Amino acid sequence: MPEIPTDVKAAPEDAVKTSSGLASKVLTKGTGAEHPAAVDTVTVHYSGWTTDGKMFDSSVSRGEPASFPLTGVIKGWTEGVQLMVEGEKRRFWIPAGLAYGENPGGGRPGGLLVFDIELLSIKKGPKAPELKAPEDSEKTKAGVSYKVVAKGTGDKAPKLQDTVKVSLSLWSSSGELMQSTDQQGGPVDIPLEKLRIGGLPEVIETMLSGEKKVAWIPETIAFGPNPPPGFPPGGLIVEVELVSFKEGVPPPPVPADVAAAPEDAEKTASGLASKLIAKGTGKDHPKATDKVTVHYSGWQTDGKMFDSSVTRGEPAAFGLNQVIKGWTEGVQLMVVGEKRRFWIPAALGYGENPGGGRPGGTLVFDIELLEIQK
Repeated sequence: MPEIPTDVKAAPEDAVKTSSGLASKVLTKGTGAEHPAAVDTVTVHYSGWTTDGKMFDSSVSRGEPASFPLTGVIKGWTEGVQLMVEGEKRRFWIPAGLAYGENPGGGRPGGLLVFDIELLSIKKGPKAPELKAPEDSEKTKAGVSYKVVAKGTGDKAPKLQDTVKVSLSLWSSSGELMQSTDQQGGPVDIPLEKLRIGGLPEVIETMLSGEKKVAWIPETIAFGPNPPPGFPPGGLIVEVELVSFKEGVPPPPVPADVAAAPEDAEKTASGLASKLIAKGTGKDHPKATDKVTVHYSGWQTDGKMFDSSVTRGEPAAFGLNQVIKGWTEGVQLMVVGEKRRFWIPAALGYGENPGGGRPGGTLVFDIELLEIQK
């Protein structure tokens, strides 16, 4: 276990101080020449104490160094580690305002914190692209500008129903790095239809495996009227690399009667309408307390499909008391093997304007009941 520093109570007079109040002192000179930037990921060994000499964390004691992006730690670390070079060991006195505050709660240490940090290695983070789309950039139908950074080696592009493996880096319109898969473990697999950055799926649909592009997405397209917390106002700049993709099942055709329930649809007192598409083989109806397995596809009344277990190639299982009211009521009308179309009014769905990426208004679902678990 690391020894308690003799100067743990306060920074000594010969400590170097910055305008923010951060104080530090070099314990061992480094062998490197470059300093990390805030967007870089560093690997370090460290130990941390409160000013009463209590050690609250130590990678040294665990015997395993820690790696993290410098944008993802307390302000004192973000500022302080950028002063270092590889091989250097430095002691920091980090005031509460650059750490967790005076009384943070949640088990985190408060007040002035003291850290011994040894910088082992630096992994360079993504560099911000141009903040404005260049004149030679191309545009999607929706109005997203994009430009090829590196050509791909594949021979076809993904479709909306496919699952893509992508590397993504997101910057604000002012050039601040917001998120990066490079800092979060590498490329991610995601169904393209589930990628919630407006305009980006359309860009990816133009790409080949191995291709890298930068996209400049206007704010109204990127997030609509409800941007996620933490994102500054303005557009979004995205660097995307399509590593590979797995083909999904083509989406089912849009129902001809998607705009409204036909006259021969069955209607309940709640306003739920439905129509039998295929008869079932079972005899029992599920209860609200049962768990069911289904295949389903959902559309808005303009014909836009917002979700489908069919395109994912995997049925969904859930408790009937854990879904929207229209599902809870409607699936109880069915038997195993049955396929039915439902027109679910907003009051039995997510409401008229639910936000959070959920569809509003009347929703249309084709549901096939595969199994009932009592």
